[in-house]
Amino acid sequence: MQIKIIRSDKRRKTVRARKVGDILEISAPAHLSDTELQPIIQKLTRRIERREQKQQLDDADLARIAGQLNQQFFQNRLAWNHIAWSTHQDNRYGSCTPARQTIRISYRLVSMPRFVLEYVVMHELANLVESNHGPGFWGLVNRYPWTERARGYLMAVGLEDIDHDPDDLQAAESA
Repeated sequence: MQIKIIRSDKRRKTVRARKVGDILEISAPAHLSDTELQPIIQKLTRRIERREQKQQLDDADLARIAGQLNQQFFQNRLAWNHIAWSTHQDNRYGSCTPARQTIRISYRLVSMPRFVLEYVVMHELANLVESNHGPGFWGLVNRYPWTERARGYLMAVGLEDIDHDPDDLQAAESA
């Protein structure tokens, strides 16, 4: 994304970003140095990119995936109130709140292979049944035939914590 910086003597404190076509226009006070402006631009750029990504994500697709996995591996016994993409999960790829029956999936998974996304949804569905990450939980997750491959993929891209015992990943995965 191209960035165009517009400095103004009239602007005193705030920095504004807006997208015009493929250009990100940054309006900034004239007195701010490039060094002071750089971290602000990075933060605003990330915010705009997340907003655009969120607009492209389809929660209905996640609901279809969860429904298929529920049917195939849980005999349609599971119920959830809400499953949605989240642009606020940079360190986790999914989270589940069993008390509210809500599931959130990181937007970062949208560019990964389908089996990885399905694994993460399966993982969060299993959290609806077993909120800990004990043997019963992993027994449910391992019903998904691509679990080991998906976890390997996530390790390779640095989202899965490889320093933990593979039977205890709650620090890296639970919400």
